[in-house]
Amino acid sequence: MGGFFKRFFDVLVAGIALTVLTPLLLPVMLALRLTGEGEVFYRQKRIGFQNGTFGILKFATMLKNSPNMGTGSLTVRGDPRVTPLGHGLRATKLNELPQLINVLIGDMSFVGPRPQMQVDFDVYPPVVRERIYEVRPGVTGIGSIVFRDEERLLSRDGVDPREFYGDKIAPYKGALEMWYLDHHSLWLDAQLMVLTVHAVLRPESDLVYRRFPDLPPRPGWMDH
Repeated sequence: MGGFFKRFFDVLVAGIALTVLTPLLLPVMLALRLTGEGEVFYRQKRIGFQNGTFGILKFATMLKNSPNMGTGSLTVRGDPRVTPLGHGLRATKLNELPQLINVLIGDMSFVGPRPQMQVDFDVYPPVVRERIYEVRPGVTGIGSIVFRDEERLLSRDGVDPREFYGDKIAPYKGALEMWYLDHHSLWLDAQLMVLTVHAVLRPESDLVYRRFPDLPPRPGWMDH
């Protein structure tokens, strides 16, 4: 029954949000069409519900060939592959708004484990790969909130982004998603949606750890 209500909520809110946000979406689409490489949307294959694949939608904020350039699927702070307009869209998370369409058609939910590209999914521990998409992936979730500043972590001096992601970020992010699967409910989803807004407005806040003290302990390397 909880799954039915979650899906009903997703469809209802996604439909309302697309209607309400149209006056914002249209100028963004026009600006993207007239700048950068002229691309409005970016579609990328991700791992989703029950480990199937789907095409995630985003506003185009990076160069077309960015997956084959530089750090590949990982984005670092000041990444030269990000277009000038893309920097603003990514900072405000407006680039994620097209995923409302993914929610509406059933590829995603508002809250759930963040969908990964195959190369990033493969570095999760086996137990995480087996369980993480028991529920639909989310536009936001506990991993997205905790790692809201992932680009900063990957941009540290002397850090190899791919190695750091595989050795440090992926295991902890996987543990966070397992915590979500063990506790998920409509009430938890509602709290995570509010905390997502808070994280965008105050990215330095540790409110998520104070609200959920039973989260896997925050690693010391996240604060350095």
